[in-house]
Amino acid sequence: MKIKYIVVIPARYGSSRLEGKPLLDIAGKSMINRVYEQASKSAADRVLVATDDLRIADAVAAFGGDVVMTSATHSSGTDRLHEVAERLGFAEDTIVVNVQGDEPLIPPQVIDQVARNLADRPQLGVATLCENIATYADFMNPNVVKVVTDTNRLALYFSRAAIPWPRDHFKNGLQTLPQACVAQRHIGLYAYRVRTLKQFVGWPMAPLEALEALEQLRFLWHGEAIHVAEAGTPVPGGVDTFDDLHRVTALLRRDTAQ
Repeated sequence: MKIKYIVVIPARYGSSRLEGKPLLDIAGKSMINRVYEQASKSAADRVLVATDDLRIADAVAAFGGDVVMTSATHSSGTDRLHEVAERLGFAEDTIVVNVQGDEPLIPPQVIDQVARNLADRPQLGVATLCENIATYADFMNPNVVKVVTDTNRLALYFSRAAIPWPRDHFKNGLQTLPQACVAQRHIGLYAYRVRTLKQFVGWPMAPLEALEALEQLRFLWHGEAIHVAEAGTPVPGGVDTFDDLHRVTALLRRDTAQ
């Protein structure tokens, strides 16, 4: 049965590493255009871009996209999502999927997957995805966020640290991952119920959230369970650096040439 949900793509112009990131050219189209196109291939009832910048709003309007202007004071994409829900009057049980504005290769299948996972669990307010970590370098990289779950696939913790730590393997100085270590990378794709977004913005920043710079820890701190499923298809990394930009551009040009 088809589920009803809305995709919101938060997009801001400022970036510490790539200024104007949503408008950067990727093989002939802006990044925000690429993300919007991928999201529009999902089963979402509506796809919106939420921005505080007129340059981004004009670019979205130019390619025929749906855009909502939001406040420039938001500290996170989740706050921006909540404003969209409030401004457009979404019902409290509406499912909203947050697609990052720097994921031009995001597979539409995983957007549908995370929305379905939340729809199938009416007692929960948040769902997200993960994938296995295959290399020691990624396991040790603080920019690769790890997640540990319980037997019901509910998040126990998210961290930039290397978790779970295979003590006996690493005490010998090995720089490999043991076969028994199922380390998982968190994929920053979320489905929320609007009522849970309202709770989030009403809570103060949690100490663990501030320490790790991971806003999802605010939910866990306040006892809100997060469902975490393994992505049904590989999810390419987003664009945070010029190297990422070149990698994604090369992949798109290769696919277009085939």
